[in-house]
Amino acid sequence: MTIWALADLHLAIAVPDKSMEIFGEPWIGYHQKIEENWRKKVSSEDLVLLPGDISWALRPEEARIDLNWIHQLPGTKLMIRGNHDYWWASLRQLAAITPPSIHLIQNNAFPWKGAVIGGARLWDTPEYNFDPYVRYAENPKARKIVESSGEPDREKIFSRELLRLEMSLKEMVKFPGKRIVMTHYPPISADLQPSKAAALLEQYGVTACVFGHVHNIPSTMKLFGERKGVTYSFVAGDYLNFDPLQIG
Repeated sequence: MTIWALADLHLAIAVPDKSMEIFGEPWIGYHQKIEENWRKKVSSEDLVLLPGDISWALRPEEARIDLNWIHQLPGTKLMIRGNHDYWWASLRQLAAITPPSIHLIQNNAFPWKGAVIGGARLWDTPEYNFDPYVRYAENPKARKIVESSGEPDREKIFSRELLRLEMSLKEMVKFPGKRIVMTHYPPISADLQPSKAAALLEQYGVTACVFGHVHNIPSTMKLFGERKGVTYSFVAGDYLNFDPLQIG
């Protein structure tokens, strides 16, 4: 009964023209890497946290193909929305396409075998940035799948996401067990300086937080860690070479 985490799958089974392989290594063969590493580690009794950017699908019916691909892998799966999960509709609409091994976090909490998991997407914030850690490389061919979120007011969105995070945290405290949070965007700087999101996690007694979103960070670069009782784990797929990380 182990908990694993892996963010930013960016599956393109439903929409092959958006395959992340256009970005080169480590994305070459990433669908195969995900499945092989997952099957090596994860058992049917385990839980896998997927903190956003699950599929490049645009509509729920397209996403059904990628969700069914995840469903055939071992374990129970728990997801939150990422900034590129354009297919993510209301929970009522998603219920029609979500296989039984997959559960969704949206302003709620999920109890599981002595733990309870919640979270929210979050958003960009001027509190911190990760430019010093990202290995940038121009790739004109990749521009066709890099899309703007179309939401210009970052502070407004971030404030709204903090409210959603707290809604989920309030649901979490209704259940006993170790408190684990998923966010898509990092909730804290790489050097663990105080932040608004981190303050909420500390206030509600969270012990672990997993997240992704940022790409092109060399796997040799060790970031984040523990601050005030919360262990922050960066689990972006390309950073982990698509190998799920055990949590706790």
